[in-house]
Amino acid sequence: MGLVLQVYAAIFILGNLVASQPFAQSLKDTFKITTVNLNDELMQITWDAKDHIPDRNVTFFYRFGTALQAKVWKQCPNYILDQGYNSGCLFKTEGTSLHISFKDKNGSEELFSKSLKSNFYIKPNPPENVTFDWKGDTLTIQCSKPKTPTWCLMLELQYKSKYDKEWQSRKSSCCKIEEQGFDSEKCYSLRVRLERSAPKCNRIRYFSEWKEVTIWRNGSLLDSCADDIKPLASHVILLISVLAVLPVIFLLLIFVCKWQRFQKSVMPVIPDPKHIFSDLFNDHNGNFQEWIDETDNAMVQTKMECVEHECIIEERTGQEDEKEATEKLCELSSMKERDYLNSAHNICLPPPTSDTVSFGSLKFFMNEDLYVIL
Repeated sequence: MGLVLQVYAAIFILGNLVASQPFAQSLKDTFKITTVNLNDELMQITWDAKDHIPDRNVTFFYRFGTALQAKVWKQCPNYILDQGYNSGCLFKTEGTSLHISFKDKNGSEELFSKSLKSNFYIKPNPPENVTFDWKGDTLTIQCSKPKTPTWCLMLELQYKSKYDKEWQSRKSSCCKIEEQGFDSEKCYSLRVRLERSAPKCNRIRYFSEWKEVTIWRNGSLLDSCADDIKPLASHVILLISVLAVLPVIFLLLIFVCKWQRFQKSVMPVIPDPKHIFSDLFNDHNGNFQEWIDETDNAMVQTKMECVEHECIIEERTGQEDEKEATEKLCELSSMKERDYLNSAHNICLPPPTSDTVSFGSLKFFMNEDLYVIL
């Protein structure tokens, strides 16, 4: 019985070893890590645990120096987690030769290992003690020398005015850069960073984080570019106001003229009847029936008086005068009735006279306008 158990245990262990070898081999082929040496002070190693180790966590070990110098592996002191999986480690930089090892969660089985040079993955810190020196249209920027060798670093300047859509970039060797062509009237936003050169110094080109943005105009530090907006002078504001009002007045005058013409064409002016029919409104208070009755009576009376005068003619002159007067009255009778009635008051009815004029045996009456009436 004991022999059977030993056989089963041996088969189980061999099975695990056989199963783990293909997994370890496939992990070495596909497992990728990212190495960053933060200013040669702190190492950051990250890996993608979700894609390559979905069902288990790994334990990270590291050591600096050669195999003879450092035989003791150190376990990761600070893990970076991603959805509960160990996906990175932070530890102090202690040398240039770095050896890393990934083991299972118990730390007994090695899954992946690698050796690398830590100084080939340096990412610099942002530049420190940055100064800006303005002289006319020339800007000189300097920063303190970092811990890493300066011949591996580049100082990059980016600037942008309110008229630029994208940043303009300039580079120079660390730790000084000089740029010309700045307009003293424009407001500029400036920022700087350091770059670790590759491949002469790094396997991968790493940039530092950007230094905080500063705003300048004419060599003066500003809080924002809002100060770059200059208020308009009072005379400019007055001129703009006048130029804006004049077209409005001109258009208003055109509208008024067009409106009067349009109003006359659409709604012509109706004459006031008070001026034409003054008797109707003054004497009869607008009573048309009363006015027309009186007018008809006056016309009939005038007509009758005219007939009377046609028949009764004072014989003040001789036979020729009587004949001439009769011919005039006959001419009047041949006129239209309307013209006859209008002239009846002037001819048929003798108006009140004040003077008479005699020519021989003939007498003529004169009215107030000094007209002679036959």
